[in-house]
Amino acid sequence: MKKKQIGIFSGSFNPVHIGHLILANYMREFTYLDKVWFVVTPHNPLKESSSLLNDDIRLKMTKLALQDFDNLMVSDIEFGMPKPSYTIDTLTKLRAENPDSEFTLIIGGDNWNRFSRWKDNERLIKEFNILIYPRLGEEIQIDGKYSENARLVDAPIVEISSTFIRESIRAGKDIRAFLPNRVYDYIVENKLYK
Repeated sequence: MKKKQIGIFSGSFNPVHIGHLILANYMREFTYLDKVWFVVTPHNPLKESSSLLNDDIRLKMTKLALQDFDNLMVSDIEFGMPKPSYTIDTLTKLRAENPDSEFTLIIGGDNWNRFSRWKDNERLIKEFNILIYPRLGEEIQIDGKYSENARLVDAPIVEISSTFIRESIRAGKDIRAFLPNRVYDYIVENKLYK
């Protein structure tokens, strides 16, 4: 039986925004992926964690954002894993728990250009496919030895960051166009990022 092709889009999602949805939806509709799973990360080892909202709040916002999408799902698999979270460990655990699925990592060009700093990066690229989406100002080179498992996808360049969203909320800006409606309402109701 053909295995389901699952894309793993991992992040803090602090908060999840329209840019995340555009990229995930594009990857689902314009590549070989059957579904895209948003893996909410408690702590990315390459990022500062002091500005992170509580894990459960970020998980709740991501679930709200994906409520209307049949092929975009949320995973909290990293919540029960040691911190910080390493992608190789997450993908290995996902594969063990879902033998009917194959997992592909979805990352931006900025992360691809820092890939050499990732834990067990050589093993990761041997065992899993990687789809890379473009980021402004990032030139993406894929070494020939990786070309079988890593490829650049001509996805739209979306330059919205969660940092921009948080700063805009603190500054009192109306940024509802940048957020899924339910997420915007949840942030306002709970006075988040103030």
